[in-house]
Amino acid sequence: MPRPSTPTPASSDPAYLDGQFLVAMPGMTDARFARSVIYVCAHSADGAMGIIVNKPVTDLSMPDLLVQLDVAGEADAIRLRERVGHMPVLMGGPVEGKRGFVLHTDDFHIDQSTLIIDDGICLTATVEILRAIAAGDGPASAVLALGYAGWQAGQLESEIMANGWLNCPADPDLIFHADLAGKYDRALRGNGIDPAMLSVSAGRA
Repeated sequence: MPRPSTPTPASSDPAYLDGQFLVAMPGMTDARFARSVIYVCAHSADGAMGIIVNKPVTDLSMPDLLVQLDVAGEADAIRLRERVGHMPVLMGGPVEGKRGFVLHTDDFHIDQSTLIIDDGICLTATVEILRAIAAGDGPASAVLALGYAGWQAGQLESEIMANGWLNCPADPDLIFHADLAGKYDRALRGNGIDPAMLSVSAGRA
């Protein structure tokens, strides 16, 4: 997807989808997003951005990433495995794939760096939050994603109208759930949809 200018939050306008899930429908033609669940972080007339929350980066662990980024030293690897070894590194989307974005609970905040989204969920994209997580001083719940999904003005709306996405209320617990493989089906069932009954004609919730 083309990289948009990062839109500002517009949660007060019901036409925008900040804080909602986008669940890929059978009509999604982009293979990169098949069976994906995306948490929308910002949506406005300028475009949208979100984080895929159910696709792991399979060859990279959180402790290894923290060491690679010099957030922690190799000598801390054992301690890091105990502290953050359970935290997956997610493939957040195809835009800026080497940049880290942390979705987390609102018990952690960095002035002028943390974006408050909705329903107790925040987004921080600075190394300071990684240092806090490594030190055990980070948020109660967090997921780290590399990259994000982005849409230009009107693009997301067009994809929803074409049955590429189902937009529905987000479940904060599902964002941080460890069962990545089960998130897609759980997101659908949480909105009363049987995944087995989906077809390319599935519409908007």
